[in-house]
Amino acid sequence: MNCPSSGTDKAKNEDGAYTSFKDEMSYGDYLGMDKILGAQNPLSSAHDEMLFIIQHQTSELWMRLVLHELNAARANLAEGDFSPAFKMLSRVARIFDQLTSAWDVLRTMTPSEYTHFREDLGKSSGFQSHQYRLIEYSLGNRNLKMMAMHQHRPELIEMLERELAQPSIYQVALMALGKSRGVTFDPSVYVLNRPYVANDAVMAAWIRIYKDPKKHWHLYELAEKLVDLEDYFRRWRFNHVTTVERIIGLKRGTGGTVGVQYLRKMLEVELFPELWNLRGAL
Repeated sequence: MNCPSSGTDKAKNEDGAYTSFKDEMSYGDYLGMDKILGAQNPLSSAHDEMLFIIQHQTSELWMRLVLHELNAARANLAEGDFSPAFKMLSRVARIFDQLTSAWDVLRTMTPSEYTHFREDLGKSSGFQSHQYRLIEYSLGNRNLKMMAMHQHRPELIEMLERELAQPSIYQVALMALGKSRGVTFDPSVYVLNRPYVANDAVMAAWIRIYKDPKKHWHLYELAEKLVDLEDYFRRWRFNHVTTVERIIGLKRGTGGTVGVQYLRKMLEVELFPELWNLRGAL
């Protein structure tokens, strides 16, 4: 005697894959694809504006993940739980590698093609990304002047101020370093609302770690994870400079900055200076 097929069976094809999602959550539902794919709204008829928009939107999505990982890594380090923090810091480094490669796609756009829609951007610029600012602040480059461009969005100012109210991830690492070495660094090391400034005592403490890594392996590995992160972060910045110079030359950016000259200056910023400078002292 044959039994009628159940509703579940009817919702599958011959390979067993579900084909009916009237009452089920689909891939697109879970990812919110309608919102994501509906967020590209070019302001001109230029073919390459779509590339420009998607390049920056995907960068912002990756930066959101960077912040997610950095915040969790910082919390774990503060609790002395190093292993998951190491995994998160490694992931952040690889995200910056991904972001670096993305510039190669944008560089397929020529200067002539960019001019077709540049005026439509108005004064908007990636320089105004609040997520990028949060990343810099969380890593220790806390330039308060950069908050001015977010004054029109009180909720963003609040977000930035929340970040400034807590130690950067490097300061949390220095707390772990000081505790392990039984030393107390000068309070200036932990000032929250300014860019981090290199400190001789911090340098000496890290040098001792590097001279005997087996004895202090978790701090040695932490230092190398941070160096790895900054290494990839620098590559991202460098590729950004190269891309901007290739497309607009030395013209001012849409946001009013001096463009390439400003970006080159940012290449000189060291997030974790002692971890780089100690190499010449070993």
